Formats: sequence, structure tokens, C-alpha cells
Amino acid sequence: MNREVLLLNIDKVHTTEMGVERIKKNLKLNTENVVLYCKNKVLDNYCKISQRGKNWYCEIDNIKITIHSSSYTIITAHMI
Repeated sequence: MNREVLLLNIDKVHTTEMGVERIKKNLKLNTENVVLYCKNKVLDNYCKISQRGKNWYCEIDNIKITIHSSSYTIITAHMI
């Protein structure tokens, strides 16, 4: 699938409480709204988006964000 599918469904992107803590820790974020942070990264024109198997992988600014392709749950994000 192409990146447009993810971009058209960006409003569905979310994460769990555990996901919030994991992403904050992995990216060393001080913000409480990690979902908005990740969405903004995904929406950036320079973000490289690919789909492999059941996940979307979004890479920008030395960050990789993993999003489940059917539930739109942010699984994790980490520095690369």
C-alpha cells in the first residue's frame, strides 16, 4: 500500500497508556501529547513511510515510528 492510506487515516492514529510512556522514554520527550508529536512527524513531507507486513514504518529526523496498519495504534517509536 502507499503512504496515502496512512495519511488519509491520520485521525485514527492513537496509542495506549503504556505506549505513551514507552514513546516518551525512547524519544526522551517532555511533552504529554506524544500522539500529536508522532502525527506531526508522520505528516511531515520529508517522512519516509513504508509498509511491511502488518505495520507502517515512518522515518524522519533519526526517529522511526511503528504504527499497526489496521488499528492505527502507535506501537513504538525510537531513535535510529
